[in-house]
Amino acid sequence: MSVVQAERTLRSATAGTSLTILGATGSVGKQTLDLVARNPGRWQVEALTANSDVDGLAAAARACNARYVAIGDEAAYPALKAALAGTGIEVAAGAEAVREAGARPAEIVLTAIVGAAGLPPTLAAVKRGATLAIANKETLVCAGPVVTALARASGATLLPVDSEHNAIFQVFDHAAPERVRKVILTASGGPFRTFSREAMRHVSVKDACAHPVWSMGAKISIDSATLMNKGLELIEAEQLFAVGHARLDVIVHPQSVIHSMVEYVDGSVLAQMGTPDMRIPIAYALAWPERIETPCARLDLARIVNLSFEAPDLERFPALALAWEALRAGGSAPCVLNAANEIAVAAFIAGKVGFLDIADVVSRTLDKTGSGPLDGLDAVLEADRLAREIATALVAAR
Repeated sequence: MSVVQAERTLRSATAGTSLTILGATGSVGKQTLDLVARNPGRWQVEALTANSDVDGLAAAARACNARYVAIGDEAAYPALKAALAGTGIEVAAGAEAVREAGARPAEIVLTAIVGAAGLPPTLAAVKRGATLAIANKETLVCAGPVVTALARASGATLLPVDSEHNAIFQVFDHAAPERVRKVILTASGGPFRTFSREAMRHVSVKDACAHPVWSMGAKISIDSATLMNKGLELIEAEQLFAVGHARLDVIVHPQSVIHSMVEYVDGSVLAQMGTPDMRIPIAYALAWPERIETPCARLDLARIVNLSFEAPDLERFPALALAWEALRAGGSAPCVLNAANEIAVAAFIAGKVGFLDIADVVSRTLDKTGSGPLDGLDAVLEADRLAREIATALVAAR
């Protein structure tokens, strides 16, 4: 059964619906807060979290009158406490404080913390049966079976915020998934879509972050450049929708107008289209099953010159091939893939490895770890720890 429990009694966001935003100072967090500000009274912000951005977190908390804020960096606690003095907002710091944000009684929890660090607070929200608006791929990539089992037990609802998965959600037949022949995720192809391997050998971090369509943070921009982002989305899609990996596919669509498609057994293909603005899928998830107004530009079909498609090149972009391998292997392999990729991308940003080394570090880490069972959170954390240790050593050896 799909974890996206569309057969449940639909719950609508009503005036004053409580909302927690995990990762409030990142790109998705900021766009979520923009929607909150544009809809006064619709959501009451219960909690906000950030990693180390004191000024951004304090400003956001003041603007939306949050009840609780948590910052991951414990050293930032005094500055955050001072910045919010006199507001009555509860302030906390450290990993446990961030986890507590997910445990607080918000009806909707939007999880947008980049990386595996978002797992503990997300699991805390799932355990209490909240509605999860998931913008953090790594939660389902690292611990998909654990998260989905907890969701079934608690009655939590998982709603995808990523534009691709949100698009699939909108056109997927949740009541009869057997009628779906294929789920097709679209990829822009990133900034190096037409580059040769040799040309990619010399690209900079700035080049990799210059996404041709979307405005995103460094980590996800680089993942888009390697196509690892699409690989992580494949793994996530298998967890979110009632299809196996044999019914998943990726197509490169440079214009990013069609955000994903679902092919049915009768030959029909349903696609969700829109301008590339993350506030559209965020608004859909926060207001589901309703639709609300957004300030996003409307799609002008008459001005679109063409919509083109091409198959992804797995030789030039081996990260996507590695993700396919991890998806088919199952078990701990997706967790290892994600952890090694985080280490390799961080090393690229720090100037320790080249762009092409990212996939190589991930490949070698997968070779050294293999795939083991994931029977609980402890197994997830151990697989993540071991992969990071191996990947770090591989980076250091270069």
